[in-house]
Amino acid sequence: MNNTAVQEASSHIQEKMTTTPKIGLILGSGLGVLGEKIKNQITIPYKDIPHFPESTVSGHKGQLIIGNLEGKQVVAMQGRFHYYEGYSMQQVTFPVRVMKHLGIESVIVTNAAGGINTSFSPGNLMVITDHINNMGINPLIGKNDDQSGVRFPDMSQAYDKEYIKHAEACASKLGLSIKKGVYVGNTGPAYETPAEVRMLRLLGGDAVGMSTVPEVMVAAHAGIRVLGISCISNMAAGILDQPLTHSEVIETTEKVRGDFLNFLKEIINTLPQ
Repeated sequence: MNNTAVQEASSHIQEKMTTTPKIGLILGSGLGVLGEKIKNQITIPYKDIPHFPESTVSGHKGQLIIGNLEGKQVVAMQGRFHYYEGYSMQQVTFPVRVMKHLGIESVIVTNAAGGINTSFSPGNLMVITDHINNMGINPLIGKNDDQSGVRFPDMSQAYDKEYIKHAEACASKLGLSIKKGVYVGNTGPAYETPAEVRMLRLLGGDAVGMSTVPEVMVAAHAGIRVLGISCISNMAAGILDQPLTHSEVIETTEKVRGDFLNFLKEIINTLPQ
């Protein structure tokens, strides 16, 4: 997607904005409930925004919400786009480019993920410390726009270390027991085989999903600070002797709704800018 498309999408959104948000939220499967807590909200369906794809996955509402959350002005994506839906990597990450154009400086990315680390349990919240791109593709492939970011971006601190410490402090304040770990991004849409899960564990993965990595890479390229949080919605294949289903993912995220909301609200309320 070129700069003209970014500008056209941004202009459409800005026409409806009454504030200038600095924090972006990308809400994953079953986690869009945070968007309902935004006050004085302006809601824009993705289908109304020029060049925006549409969410096709259950648990993703498919709308942009702009408003006030815990005293901060935010732009929230209730639902994201995935490579497995048939979109290009440029389409998947297009909203991040638009957020940058709108003036967003920090992005909180959430997802539902399968637990690879055998010490995890469904319902755990994991702060992402790093990721492994196992998608076989990179959203930054192609001609580089030097105004958007450098040709060879540094990914050593894609997940902001100050934000990770901040999230830990917020969890401690709330009495929440959280995990930290490495998120592995696969293309999907099939869940991993038990052999693949064993391989990913050997590679250093703690959780696995089908999103997040592309958005974070583009955010890093654009100079946006990132905090990533996974809801461990199920244990990955082969750990427990049971089939994996998307309905289980949604069911688990609903169970941890209270902890998730309190955690994110506390993070946003005191997020260093």
